[in-house]
Amino acid sequence: MSDDEREKNVLIVVACGTNNPNRSVRAFHLATVAHKMGKNVAVFLMDEGVYLARKGITDNLKAPTGDVADDLLMYLQEFQVPIYACKPCAEARQIKEEDLQEGIEMAPATRLFELACKSTTISL
Repeated sequence: MSDDEREKNVLIVVACGTNNPNRSVRAFHLATVAHKMGKNVAVFLMDEGVYLARKGITDNLKAPTGDVADDLLMYLQEFQVPIYACKPCAEARQIKEEDLQEGIEMAPATRLFELACKSTTISL
């Protein structure tokens, strides 16, 4: 893989959720910024981050900067930025496929590695 390919692809890994609104909202913000820069972006939610995949959770999640998770997520959904929820993490938290927001899909850990191996990765 060339460095040029890594520069075109950005993976945002989110391991926090409502327990850290600043970091979790920042993840959606950075994904939005990267997309607007023309990067191929993907978001992978794991651990507590899978709660962000659940319908209604991001509605009122706000960072101190004023950024609102739902607004940022709507942008990512509109442009079909891939967002994955770690399947084992979600299942451990009683989150099912039908609980997920539009455009978010369950994925195994192997998907995380497939994305990370060809992307610049930011972990929050």
